[in-house]
Amino acid sequence: MTELYPWLTPLWQQWQANLQADRFSNAALLIAEEGMGAGQLTEKFSQAVMCQNYPAEACGFCHGCQLMQSHSHPDFHIIKPEKEGKSITVEQIRQCNRIAQESSQLSGTRLFVIEPAEAMNESAANALLKTLEEPSSSCMFLLVAHRSNTLLPTITSRCQQWHLVPPSSSEVAQWLSSQNVGQVPAYVAHLNGNAPLLALEFLQQDKAKQYTELEQSLLAVCQNQGDAIKLAKDLSSGHLESLTWVWYLLTDAQKVHYGLSDSVFVPGAELLSKALDYQTLYSQAQALTKLQDQLRLHTGLNAELLILDWLFKFHEESCS
Repeated sequence: MTELYPWLTPLWQQWQANLQADRFSNAALLIAEEGMGAGQLTEKFSQAVMCQNYPAEACGFCHGCQLMQSHSHPDFHIIKPEKEGKSITVEQIRQCNRIAQESSQLSGTRLFVIEPAEAMNESAANALLKTLEEPSSSCMFLLVAHRSNTLLPTITSRCQQWHLVPPSSSEVAQWLSSQNVGQVPAYVAHLNGNAPLLALEFLQQDKAKQYTELEQSLLAVCQNQGDAIKLAKDLSSGHLESLTWVWYLLTDAQKVHYGLSDSVFVPGAELLSKALDYQTLYSQAQALTKLQDQLRLHTGLNAELLILDWLFKFHEESCS
């Protein structure tokens, strides 16, 4: 059976209590940032729901559990994009809806896990609505989303919502120190949104050096001493992660302007706060958030050009 990461246990215990008391909704939405290991939670939940013996924990021995272990349970369905980065299509959801109207093959619960739920295009989301409005008593839907703000409000309003809260920076640091990754810099958990698995990957792939170089390059550009074109090119390679790092640098520098200090702040925050005034830092952080959303939603955009335009605005803001 699935062993859970320690930060998943509190939510799993809530789920167990709801399953035991038959209070778990037939349509549920789990909101969990990437790097939190939510897959473990959905796997454990799926195993429990498909078990024929217990309502809140998989026994591991019944026919249902054996079918789940062999990935061949006829009443368990995962709906995800056919290719990474693609949408969940309306055809996939219509097929899901058809199965939801049929009888269970093992006379038990039919479970549909849709992940990531935000990958449904608008037509797919609308096609799911009616089934979520009137789910069969023997049919359950678990939607898993990394960014709930991109889901249709009509979808979220029909689901029982569960939020997977990230652990604290100190809890992440403690867990990382048990993973044989050597010294853990204080800022690593914070820089990765306290998502333990992202922080672990950061250390395992030695991204600290990459981050330090990015800090130095951005500081140089802000001081009119760096190469904005080269930095834009560097940031556009793996831009979702790199731009998130920059966002933490900008927001930490804003906090320094207010006289705040914390060991988890990224190393360059204080230097950047001295190079730029608060208003420039605030405006650029807001613009960066919009840019990140643009690049997530529209994959065909020229990331390098858009990032370069954003970098040039540091000087426009400073001179205005």
